[in-house]
Amino acid sequence: MLFRSTSSAPAVGEPLPLDPTAPVIRTRGIEKAFPTGPSQTYALRRIALDIQPGEFVSIMGPSGAGKSTLLHILGLHDHAWTGEYMLMGQPVHAMNSKQRAALQKRATGFVFQAYHLLDDLTVYENIELPLSYRDVPKGERQTLVADVLDRFGIVAKKDLYPTQLSGGQQQLVGIARAIVGNPSVILADEPTGNLHSSQAQEIMELFKQLNERGTTVVQVTHSEANAAYGSRVIRLRDGYLEQA
Repeated sequence: MLFRSTSSAPAVGEPLPLDPTAPVIRTRGIEKAFPTGPSQTYALRRIALDIQPGEFVSIMGPSGAGKSTLLHILGLHDHAWTGEYMLMGQPVHAMNSKQRAALQKRATGFVFQAYHLLDDLTVYENIELPLSYRDVPKGERQTLVADVLDRFGIVAKKDLYPTQLSGGQQQLVGIARAIVGNPSVILADEPTGNLHSSQAQEIMELFKQLNERGTTVVQVTHSEANAAYGSRVIRLRDGYLEQA
């Protein structure tokens, strides 16, 4: 088994205020454009989206449709957009960079398609990093990291560096880092793209387990099999949401 089932991780930090009837994610009129000479090219146009607490949503569409662009806006990595975005009841569009960073650290876990591990940190240190950003006490950090290392069966690799791992192993570490702090929202960009089929299936089962415990999951995927784990599919084409 790639990971072993364990009890849910302890809660980290104080919960964000949230109206249980309100969407975890709400966007209105989100647009993202890139300058192209004297004009501009739109990657996203008039995105209005509601994602409710506890949903498992898959964003699908052809290459170039704007899927990853939208996910990085939702994950608070991209601030060069217009429109309104509410995350956990907080107005992202009205926040400064420091406020957005604080909200990102407290509320979200992000799985990058290209890993984004720090080469000068060990596996253990990469997984621990988001907890240190959130000022989690050292003893609690050790417990949380040990739990996720065991869950993914990578305890023996904890002292290795990313360059000593295969691509699939690096992706597992990236996923472990995203979930270690028990975030309210997990955003994943093609989370199984570098894993073989059995690993991919077990990762999707893990996301499903986390979702069943109340975590909201939003993934970008080209895989209909991965999308089938979710409760809803959102489709993008040419930067627009397609109507169901």
